[in-house]
Amino acid sequence: MGKALFLKLKESLISVLPVTVIVLIISFTPLVSLTATETWAFVISAVLLILGIGLFNLGADLAMTPMGENVGSGLTKSKKIKILVSVCFIMGVLITIAEPDLSVLANQVKDIMPGDGDVSKWLLIITVGLGVGLFLVIAVLKIVFHKDLSALLMFFYMMLFAVCALLAESGKFGLLPLSFDSGGVTTGPITVPFIMALGVGISSTIGGRNANENSFGLIALCSVGPIIAVMILSLTTSGNLDVYNTDIYAIENYIGSHLGGLIFGKIGDVLLALGLVVAFFMILQFTVLKLPKSKLLQIAVGILYTFLGLVIFLVAVEVGFMPIGFKIGKQIAEFSPAVLVALGFVLGMVVVLAEPAVHVLNKQVEDVTGGGVKKIEMLIALSIAVGISICLSLIRMIFKFSLLYYLIPGYLISLGLSFFVPKIYTGIAFDSGGVASGPLTSSFILPLVIGACGSVWGNESIYSLAYGVVAMVAMTPLITIQALGFKAVMSKKVRDNLQLRRILSADDEQIIYFE
Repeated sequence: MGKALFLKLKESLISVLPVTVIVLIISFTPLVSLTATETWAFVISAVLLILGIGLFNLGADLAMTPMGENVGSGLTKSKKIKILVSVCFIMGVLITIAEPDLSVLANQVKDIMPGDGDVSKWLLIITVGLGVGLFLVIAVLKIVFHKDLSALLMFFYMMLFAVCALLAESGKFGLLPLSFDSGGVTTGPITVPFIMALGVGISSTIGGRNANENSFGLIALCSVGPIIAVMILSLTTSGNLDVYNTDIYAIENYIGSHLGGLIFGKIGDVLLALGLVVAFFMILQFTVLKLPKSKLLQIAVGILYTFLGLVIFLVAVEVGFMPIGFKIGKQIAEFSPAVLVALGFVLGMVVVLAEPAVHVLNKQVEDVTGGGVKKIEMLIALSIAVGISICLSLIRMIFKFSLLYYLIPGYLISLGLSFFVPKIYTGIAFDSGGVASGPLTSSFILPLVIGACGSVWGNESIYSLAYGVVAMVAMTPLITIQALGFKAVMSKKVRDNLQLRRILSADDEQIIYFE
């Protein structure tokens, strides 16, 4: 166990170090002026982030992934579709309601949701949960009945843009970026390991020659449901989109006497997150699964690691990364928008390395494809894609145009590519989109863009121009990874053609005939 933890800490050090070094270098230039308190808060948070990611990744290996696989395989073996569908719906809702990323987003936008105070916050969270639960059922039925992922994605994205047209017609178009961001933050550190493992468990039990291919695509479909759900909820909002409270990004809110409250708050969030999942898992254990005690002990240890890792991770991100991201965006936008765009690209490339769920996805992709898709290839592809997405988001914010100018052609290209690449690449690509937009994206990159937007256009444009960056981070990997698959297909065709030409052009005199 000690060796495994050491390896996980080493991986997390390599992941977090680049973004930490870049931020520290920037802080010693005229571009950004950080106080000593802010610098130390950031450095300490970076160290804690390394510890948190390491513990979380080990916990995911020991607990979340086995839980998902056993639930998927155990319920599938029972051959009772109604029970499988019901359990998946409940698990989808519970895991999403407990997702810490979603709670952070809901807290920031509750003023424009229907209801007052915590009522509006929980209304948004439950709406997103129902969207995930419903689409998780659709994703599971896709595996059970061997339906094509590309066709389902095409249908549901057409539905999504139809609802988008209704939103525009009702005059609530300013909430479109928030709706798309909701789909991105939903697939966070709790959700991804469980849902991906659930897909592996179901597809491996059903079997068939496309078992590996069918295990992907659950995250892809579960990212669509919340977008549609929040768009429908947005039709009922009456909040003022011209008011945005940027005081939440002041570092004074997270240090000193406030730190204890923040830590206890995160402990409560994570206890809720894991408690709901574990409680429902134990019900299934006593009724359906009946796993041996040794397996349950491993899962219990993994849950403990996951709990500690998530608490440390979320506190570190909120204390050291959210306020610093906001300040960097604000000050560099005042200095030079061009420098801001270049920095956004670089930060995007390195920030994705520090997303816990990315490492869970990469490991599972390498395992399921038998090494056909390497972890390093996935990391490079995701890094470039996220860098481009943040760069494009900042350009949109500076030149003040609609998010749809990116999303419509982006999704058309993504869905078009799905007809020309092996289906396993489509599943991996659409899953990667949801996974790349994790807690560091919403707690560091989003505040950076919000700070820049407030500096350039004022707080009244934040909902329409700053939000949408998470949606962009979720979209660009769809194109990048499928392009990787298209390249692999074309390279194979070229190699096959060259071999055929060599055979056809071979000198007949070199052929030995035996009589």
